[in-house]
Amino acid sequence: DETSVATLPQPRSLAGALELLGQANLALISLPGEFAVYEARRALERGLHVLLFSDNVPLEAEIALKRLARDKGLLMMGSDCGTALIAGTPIAFANAVPRGDIGIVSASGTGLQEVSTLLARAGGGVSQGIGVGGRDLDERVGALGTLAALAALERDAATRTIVLISKPPAASVAARVLERVARCAKPVVVCFLGLHETRVPANTRFARTLRQAAEFSLGRSVDAPVPVLPTPRVGGRWVRGLYCGGTLCTEAQLIFRERGLVVHSAAPLPGAGEPSSVGHLFLDLGDDAYTRTRPHPMLEPEIRNDYVREALRAQDVAVILLDVVIGYGAHANPAGVLAAELGPIGSAGPAIIASVTGTDQDPQVWSRQVAILRAAGVTVASSNAQAAELAASLVS
Repeated sequence: DETSVATLPQPRSLAGALELLGQANLALISLPGEFAVYEARRALERGLHVLLFSDNVPLEAEIALKRLARDKGLLMMGSDCGTALIAGTPIAFANAVPRGDIGIVSASGTGLQEVSTLLARAGGGVSQGIGVGGRDLDERVGALGTLAALAALERDAATRTIVLISKPPAASVAARVLERVARCAKPVVVCFLGLHETRVPANTRFARTLRQAAEFSLGRSVDAPVPVLPTPRVGGRWVRGLYCGGTLCTEAQLIFRERGLVVHSAAPLPGAGEPSSVGHLFLDLGDDAYTRTRPHPMLEPEIRNDYVREALRAQDVAVILLDVVIGYGAHANPAGVLAAELGPIGSAGPAIIASVTGTDQDPQVWSRQVAILRAAGVTVASSNAQAAELAASLVS
């Protein structure tokens, strides 16, 4: 709480912090990009692993930092690394999950959150969750962070199985990572969304969805039974997907496209005209295009309500598809904010389908968030993939 935080030592520099915590081996850096690079380099030079939460870090600087970390045998997580689970400690936008023997390397914050919480709710646990930043599998970065994290988990005695997660990677980088995976001494589950199964090494399991990644690594199903399908709005044709998590949005789009449904992913800002006529529309509202002058919707879920309001009014929207992401750092009651906007939907309104990423040990309590949504008339699926499959089945 605020009182206990106020009593903690507050050094004004990295050197001062190390004087107080001489045993520290990881630095979390959250500064404007122009200053973050300097501090990250100083931390690496002092032998610290780095989690660089900051965004707006030049790509060339990220590459240089990751090369320095590689040369020093350290982990460089980020830039723009929003989630990690290090030695049982959730960092940044992470969830309360038990320790276990599944290690995760993720170029996606919400991807790591979805897989780790699905594991937790199914009785599994995480040894380490290493975020590497969303650009790590870009062709110019070359998976420097992913390869280092994979090697670290291969050496980690507490890790039995390794899961790799990313939005669609550059083809050449995916091939480089898979070549290394083929030589890994431990079982690996690869969930590179959009990657074809034929490109995965024979000794590796390919996961088409984040849910499947959790299931393959755990060895059993993580989904609850499919809920009763809602009734879509009469006359409605389209699905509007309004997402806080970018990887969750990507996963849902891929599920739709696998069913032959055409999906669009750009639209005017709220109030700029009715965009529903473009067809099935999926928006990642946490993308920089929507947050440049506003907080991320995981912090301020009211931001998404502008788009929910538009979708509720659009007569040709049959289904609204949503994610709710809870955990440390997220809004205290995102389901409540969403439920207040939905109000009494009634039979004339669109069907609302959502999933909640989190656990009952999170501050917001997963089961409470689910109950709030269901009381508001929302059909709550047990995973993001199941929610997308339900929505697609209503309009296929």
